[in-house]
Formats: sequence, structure tokens, C-alpha cells
Amino acid sequence: MFINEVKHIVGLSSKSIRYYEENGLLTPKRNKNNDYRIYTEEDIKKLKIIKFLRELDVPIRDLKLLNENKMTLKECMQDRVYKINEQEKNFNKVKNMCIEISKSNNTYQDINITKYFEEINTLNKEGFTMRKIKTNKTKKIIGTVISSSIFGFFFLMLATMITYFEFAEKNPIPIIIYLFLMLILSIPLLGIIYNLIVRIKEILGGEEDEASKY
Repeated sequence: MFINEVKHIVGLSSKSIRYYEENGLLTPKRNKNNDYRIYTEEDIKKLKIIKFLRELDVPIRDLKLLNENKMTLKECMQDRVYKINEQEKNFNKVKNMCIEISKSNNTYQDINITKYFEEINTLNKEGFTMRKIKTNKTKKIIGTVISSSIFGFFFLMLATMITYFEFAEKNPIPIIIYLFLMLILSIPLLGIIYNLIVRIKEILGGEEDEASKY
């Protein structure tokens, strides 16, 4: 089974699947003829387990230990329970803070910011935040477009120069050779456009965020 089939079955992006492979969590076989990855039912089962444990917020570090039999599933789950309990304590602190503020009848202007700022700052230093950290997708899309444009401009200029000399010179190259050169140059241009579209879809779809949170 190829990666395009696997990602639809498991519900993971190609980028995430490759990320797991790079970290040694998955070792699919390779087709000897074209070096394409070939995934087995066992690989799909592993990916489903990995995806499930990632939904439980099990870090890649622990997944590696599980994969290498250096950590048991019981130990892994006990660690998650401990960390979830710690998170619950922090959420309760924030909830109680909100309740206290609501009962105080403070306004936006006269809230006791010194007290609450110190409390929330302490939680932040411990790594806890209520905010969802989002990547700047616009900047990433602009960067992708710029890098693709640079490569695309090179091939486009090359095609323009060949076309100019073909029709401006008295002794142009044979039309067959000219068309062949245009065909050769169009392949990387189309590849750049295709990869640009795929990359933008990945950014907008949050696929790279999924991989980056590891």
C-alpha cells in the first residue's frame, strides 16, 4: 500500500507519517524497482496506535521508548494520568480566579491586576497557558510563494531567452529542438506550481502544525 492510500485510511498527513519514520517509529519496506515506500497492515496498525497515543498527548520521546520496549504502556499511561492531574489543578486555579473576579464586581479599569498578574505569571513559568499557540500561516505562505517564485523565475527567464534567440536571430535552432527545450523547461515549472499548491494546502490545513507540535 502506498502513502497516499495510508494517509486516507489512518487520517494523517504524508508529512506526519514521514516524521514518524524519521524518528524510527515506522520502517516501511521499499519497492526495489522505484524505491517507493510500501506499507503493510502492520504499519497501518502502528500508525493508528501512534495517532491514538498522540491524541492522548503522549510525546514522541515516550513513543520512542515504547517502540524500543524501554517503557511499558502502563508506565506511559501512569505518566499521562499524573500530568493530566497537574493540568487539572492549573485549570482549577484559573477557574477559581475567574469566579473570584466575577464575584468581586470589579470593572475592567479597577481589577486588582497586580495580584492576578503574579498568579497567572507563575503558571506561565511552569509551562501552563490557556491560550492556543498558533503558527503564523500568512508568513509561511508568503515565504513559500517567494521561494517558489525565485526558482520559477529562473526557469521562466531561461525559457524567455531561448524563445528570444529562436525568433530574433537569423539562424534559429530547429523548431523541433526548440519545442523539446520548452518541454524540458516546462516540467520543473509545473513541478514548482504543483508543490506550491500542495504546500499552501498543508499550511492552511494545519498539517505542518500537527508535525511541529512534536
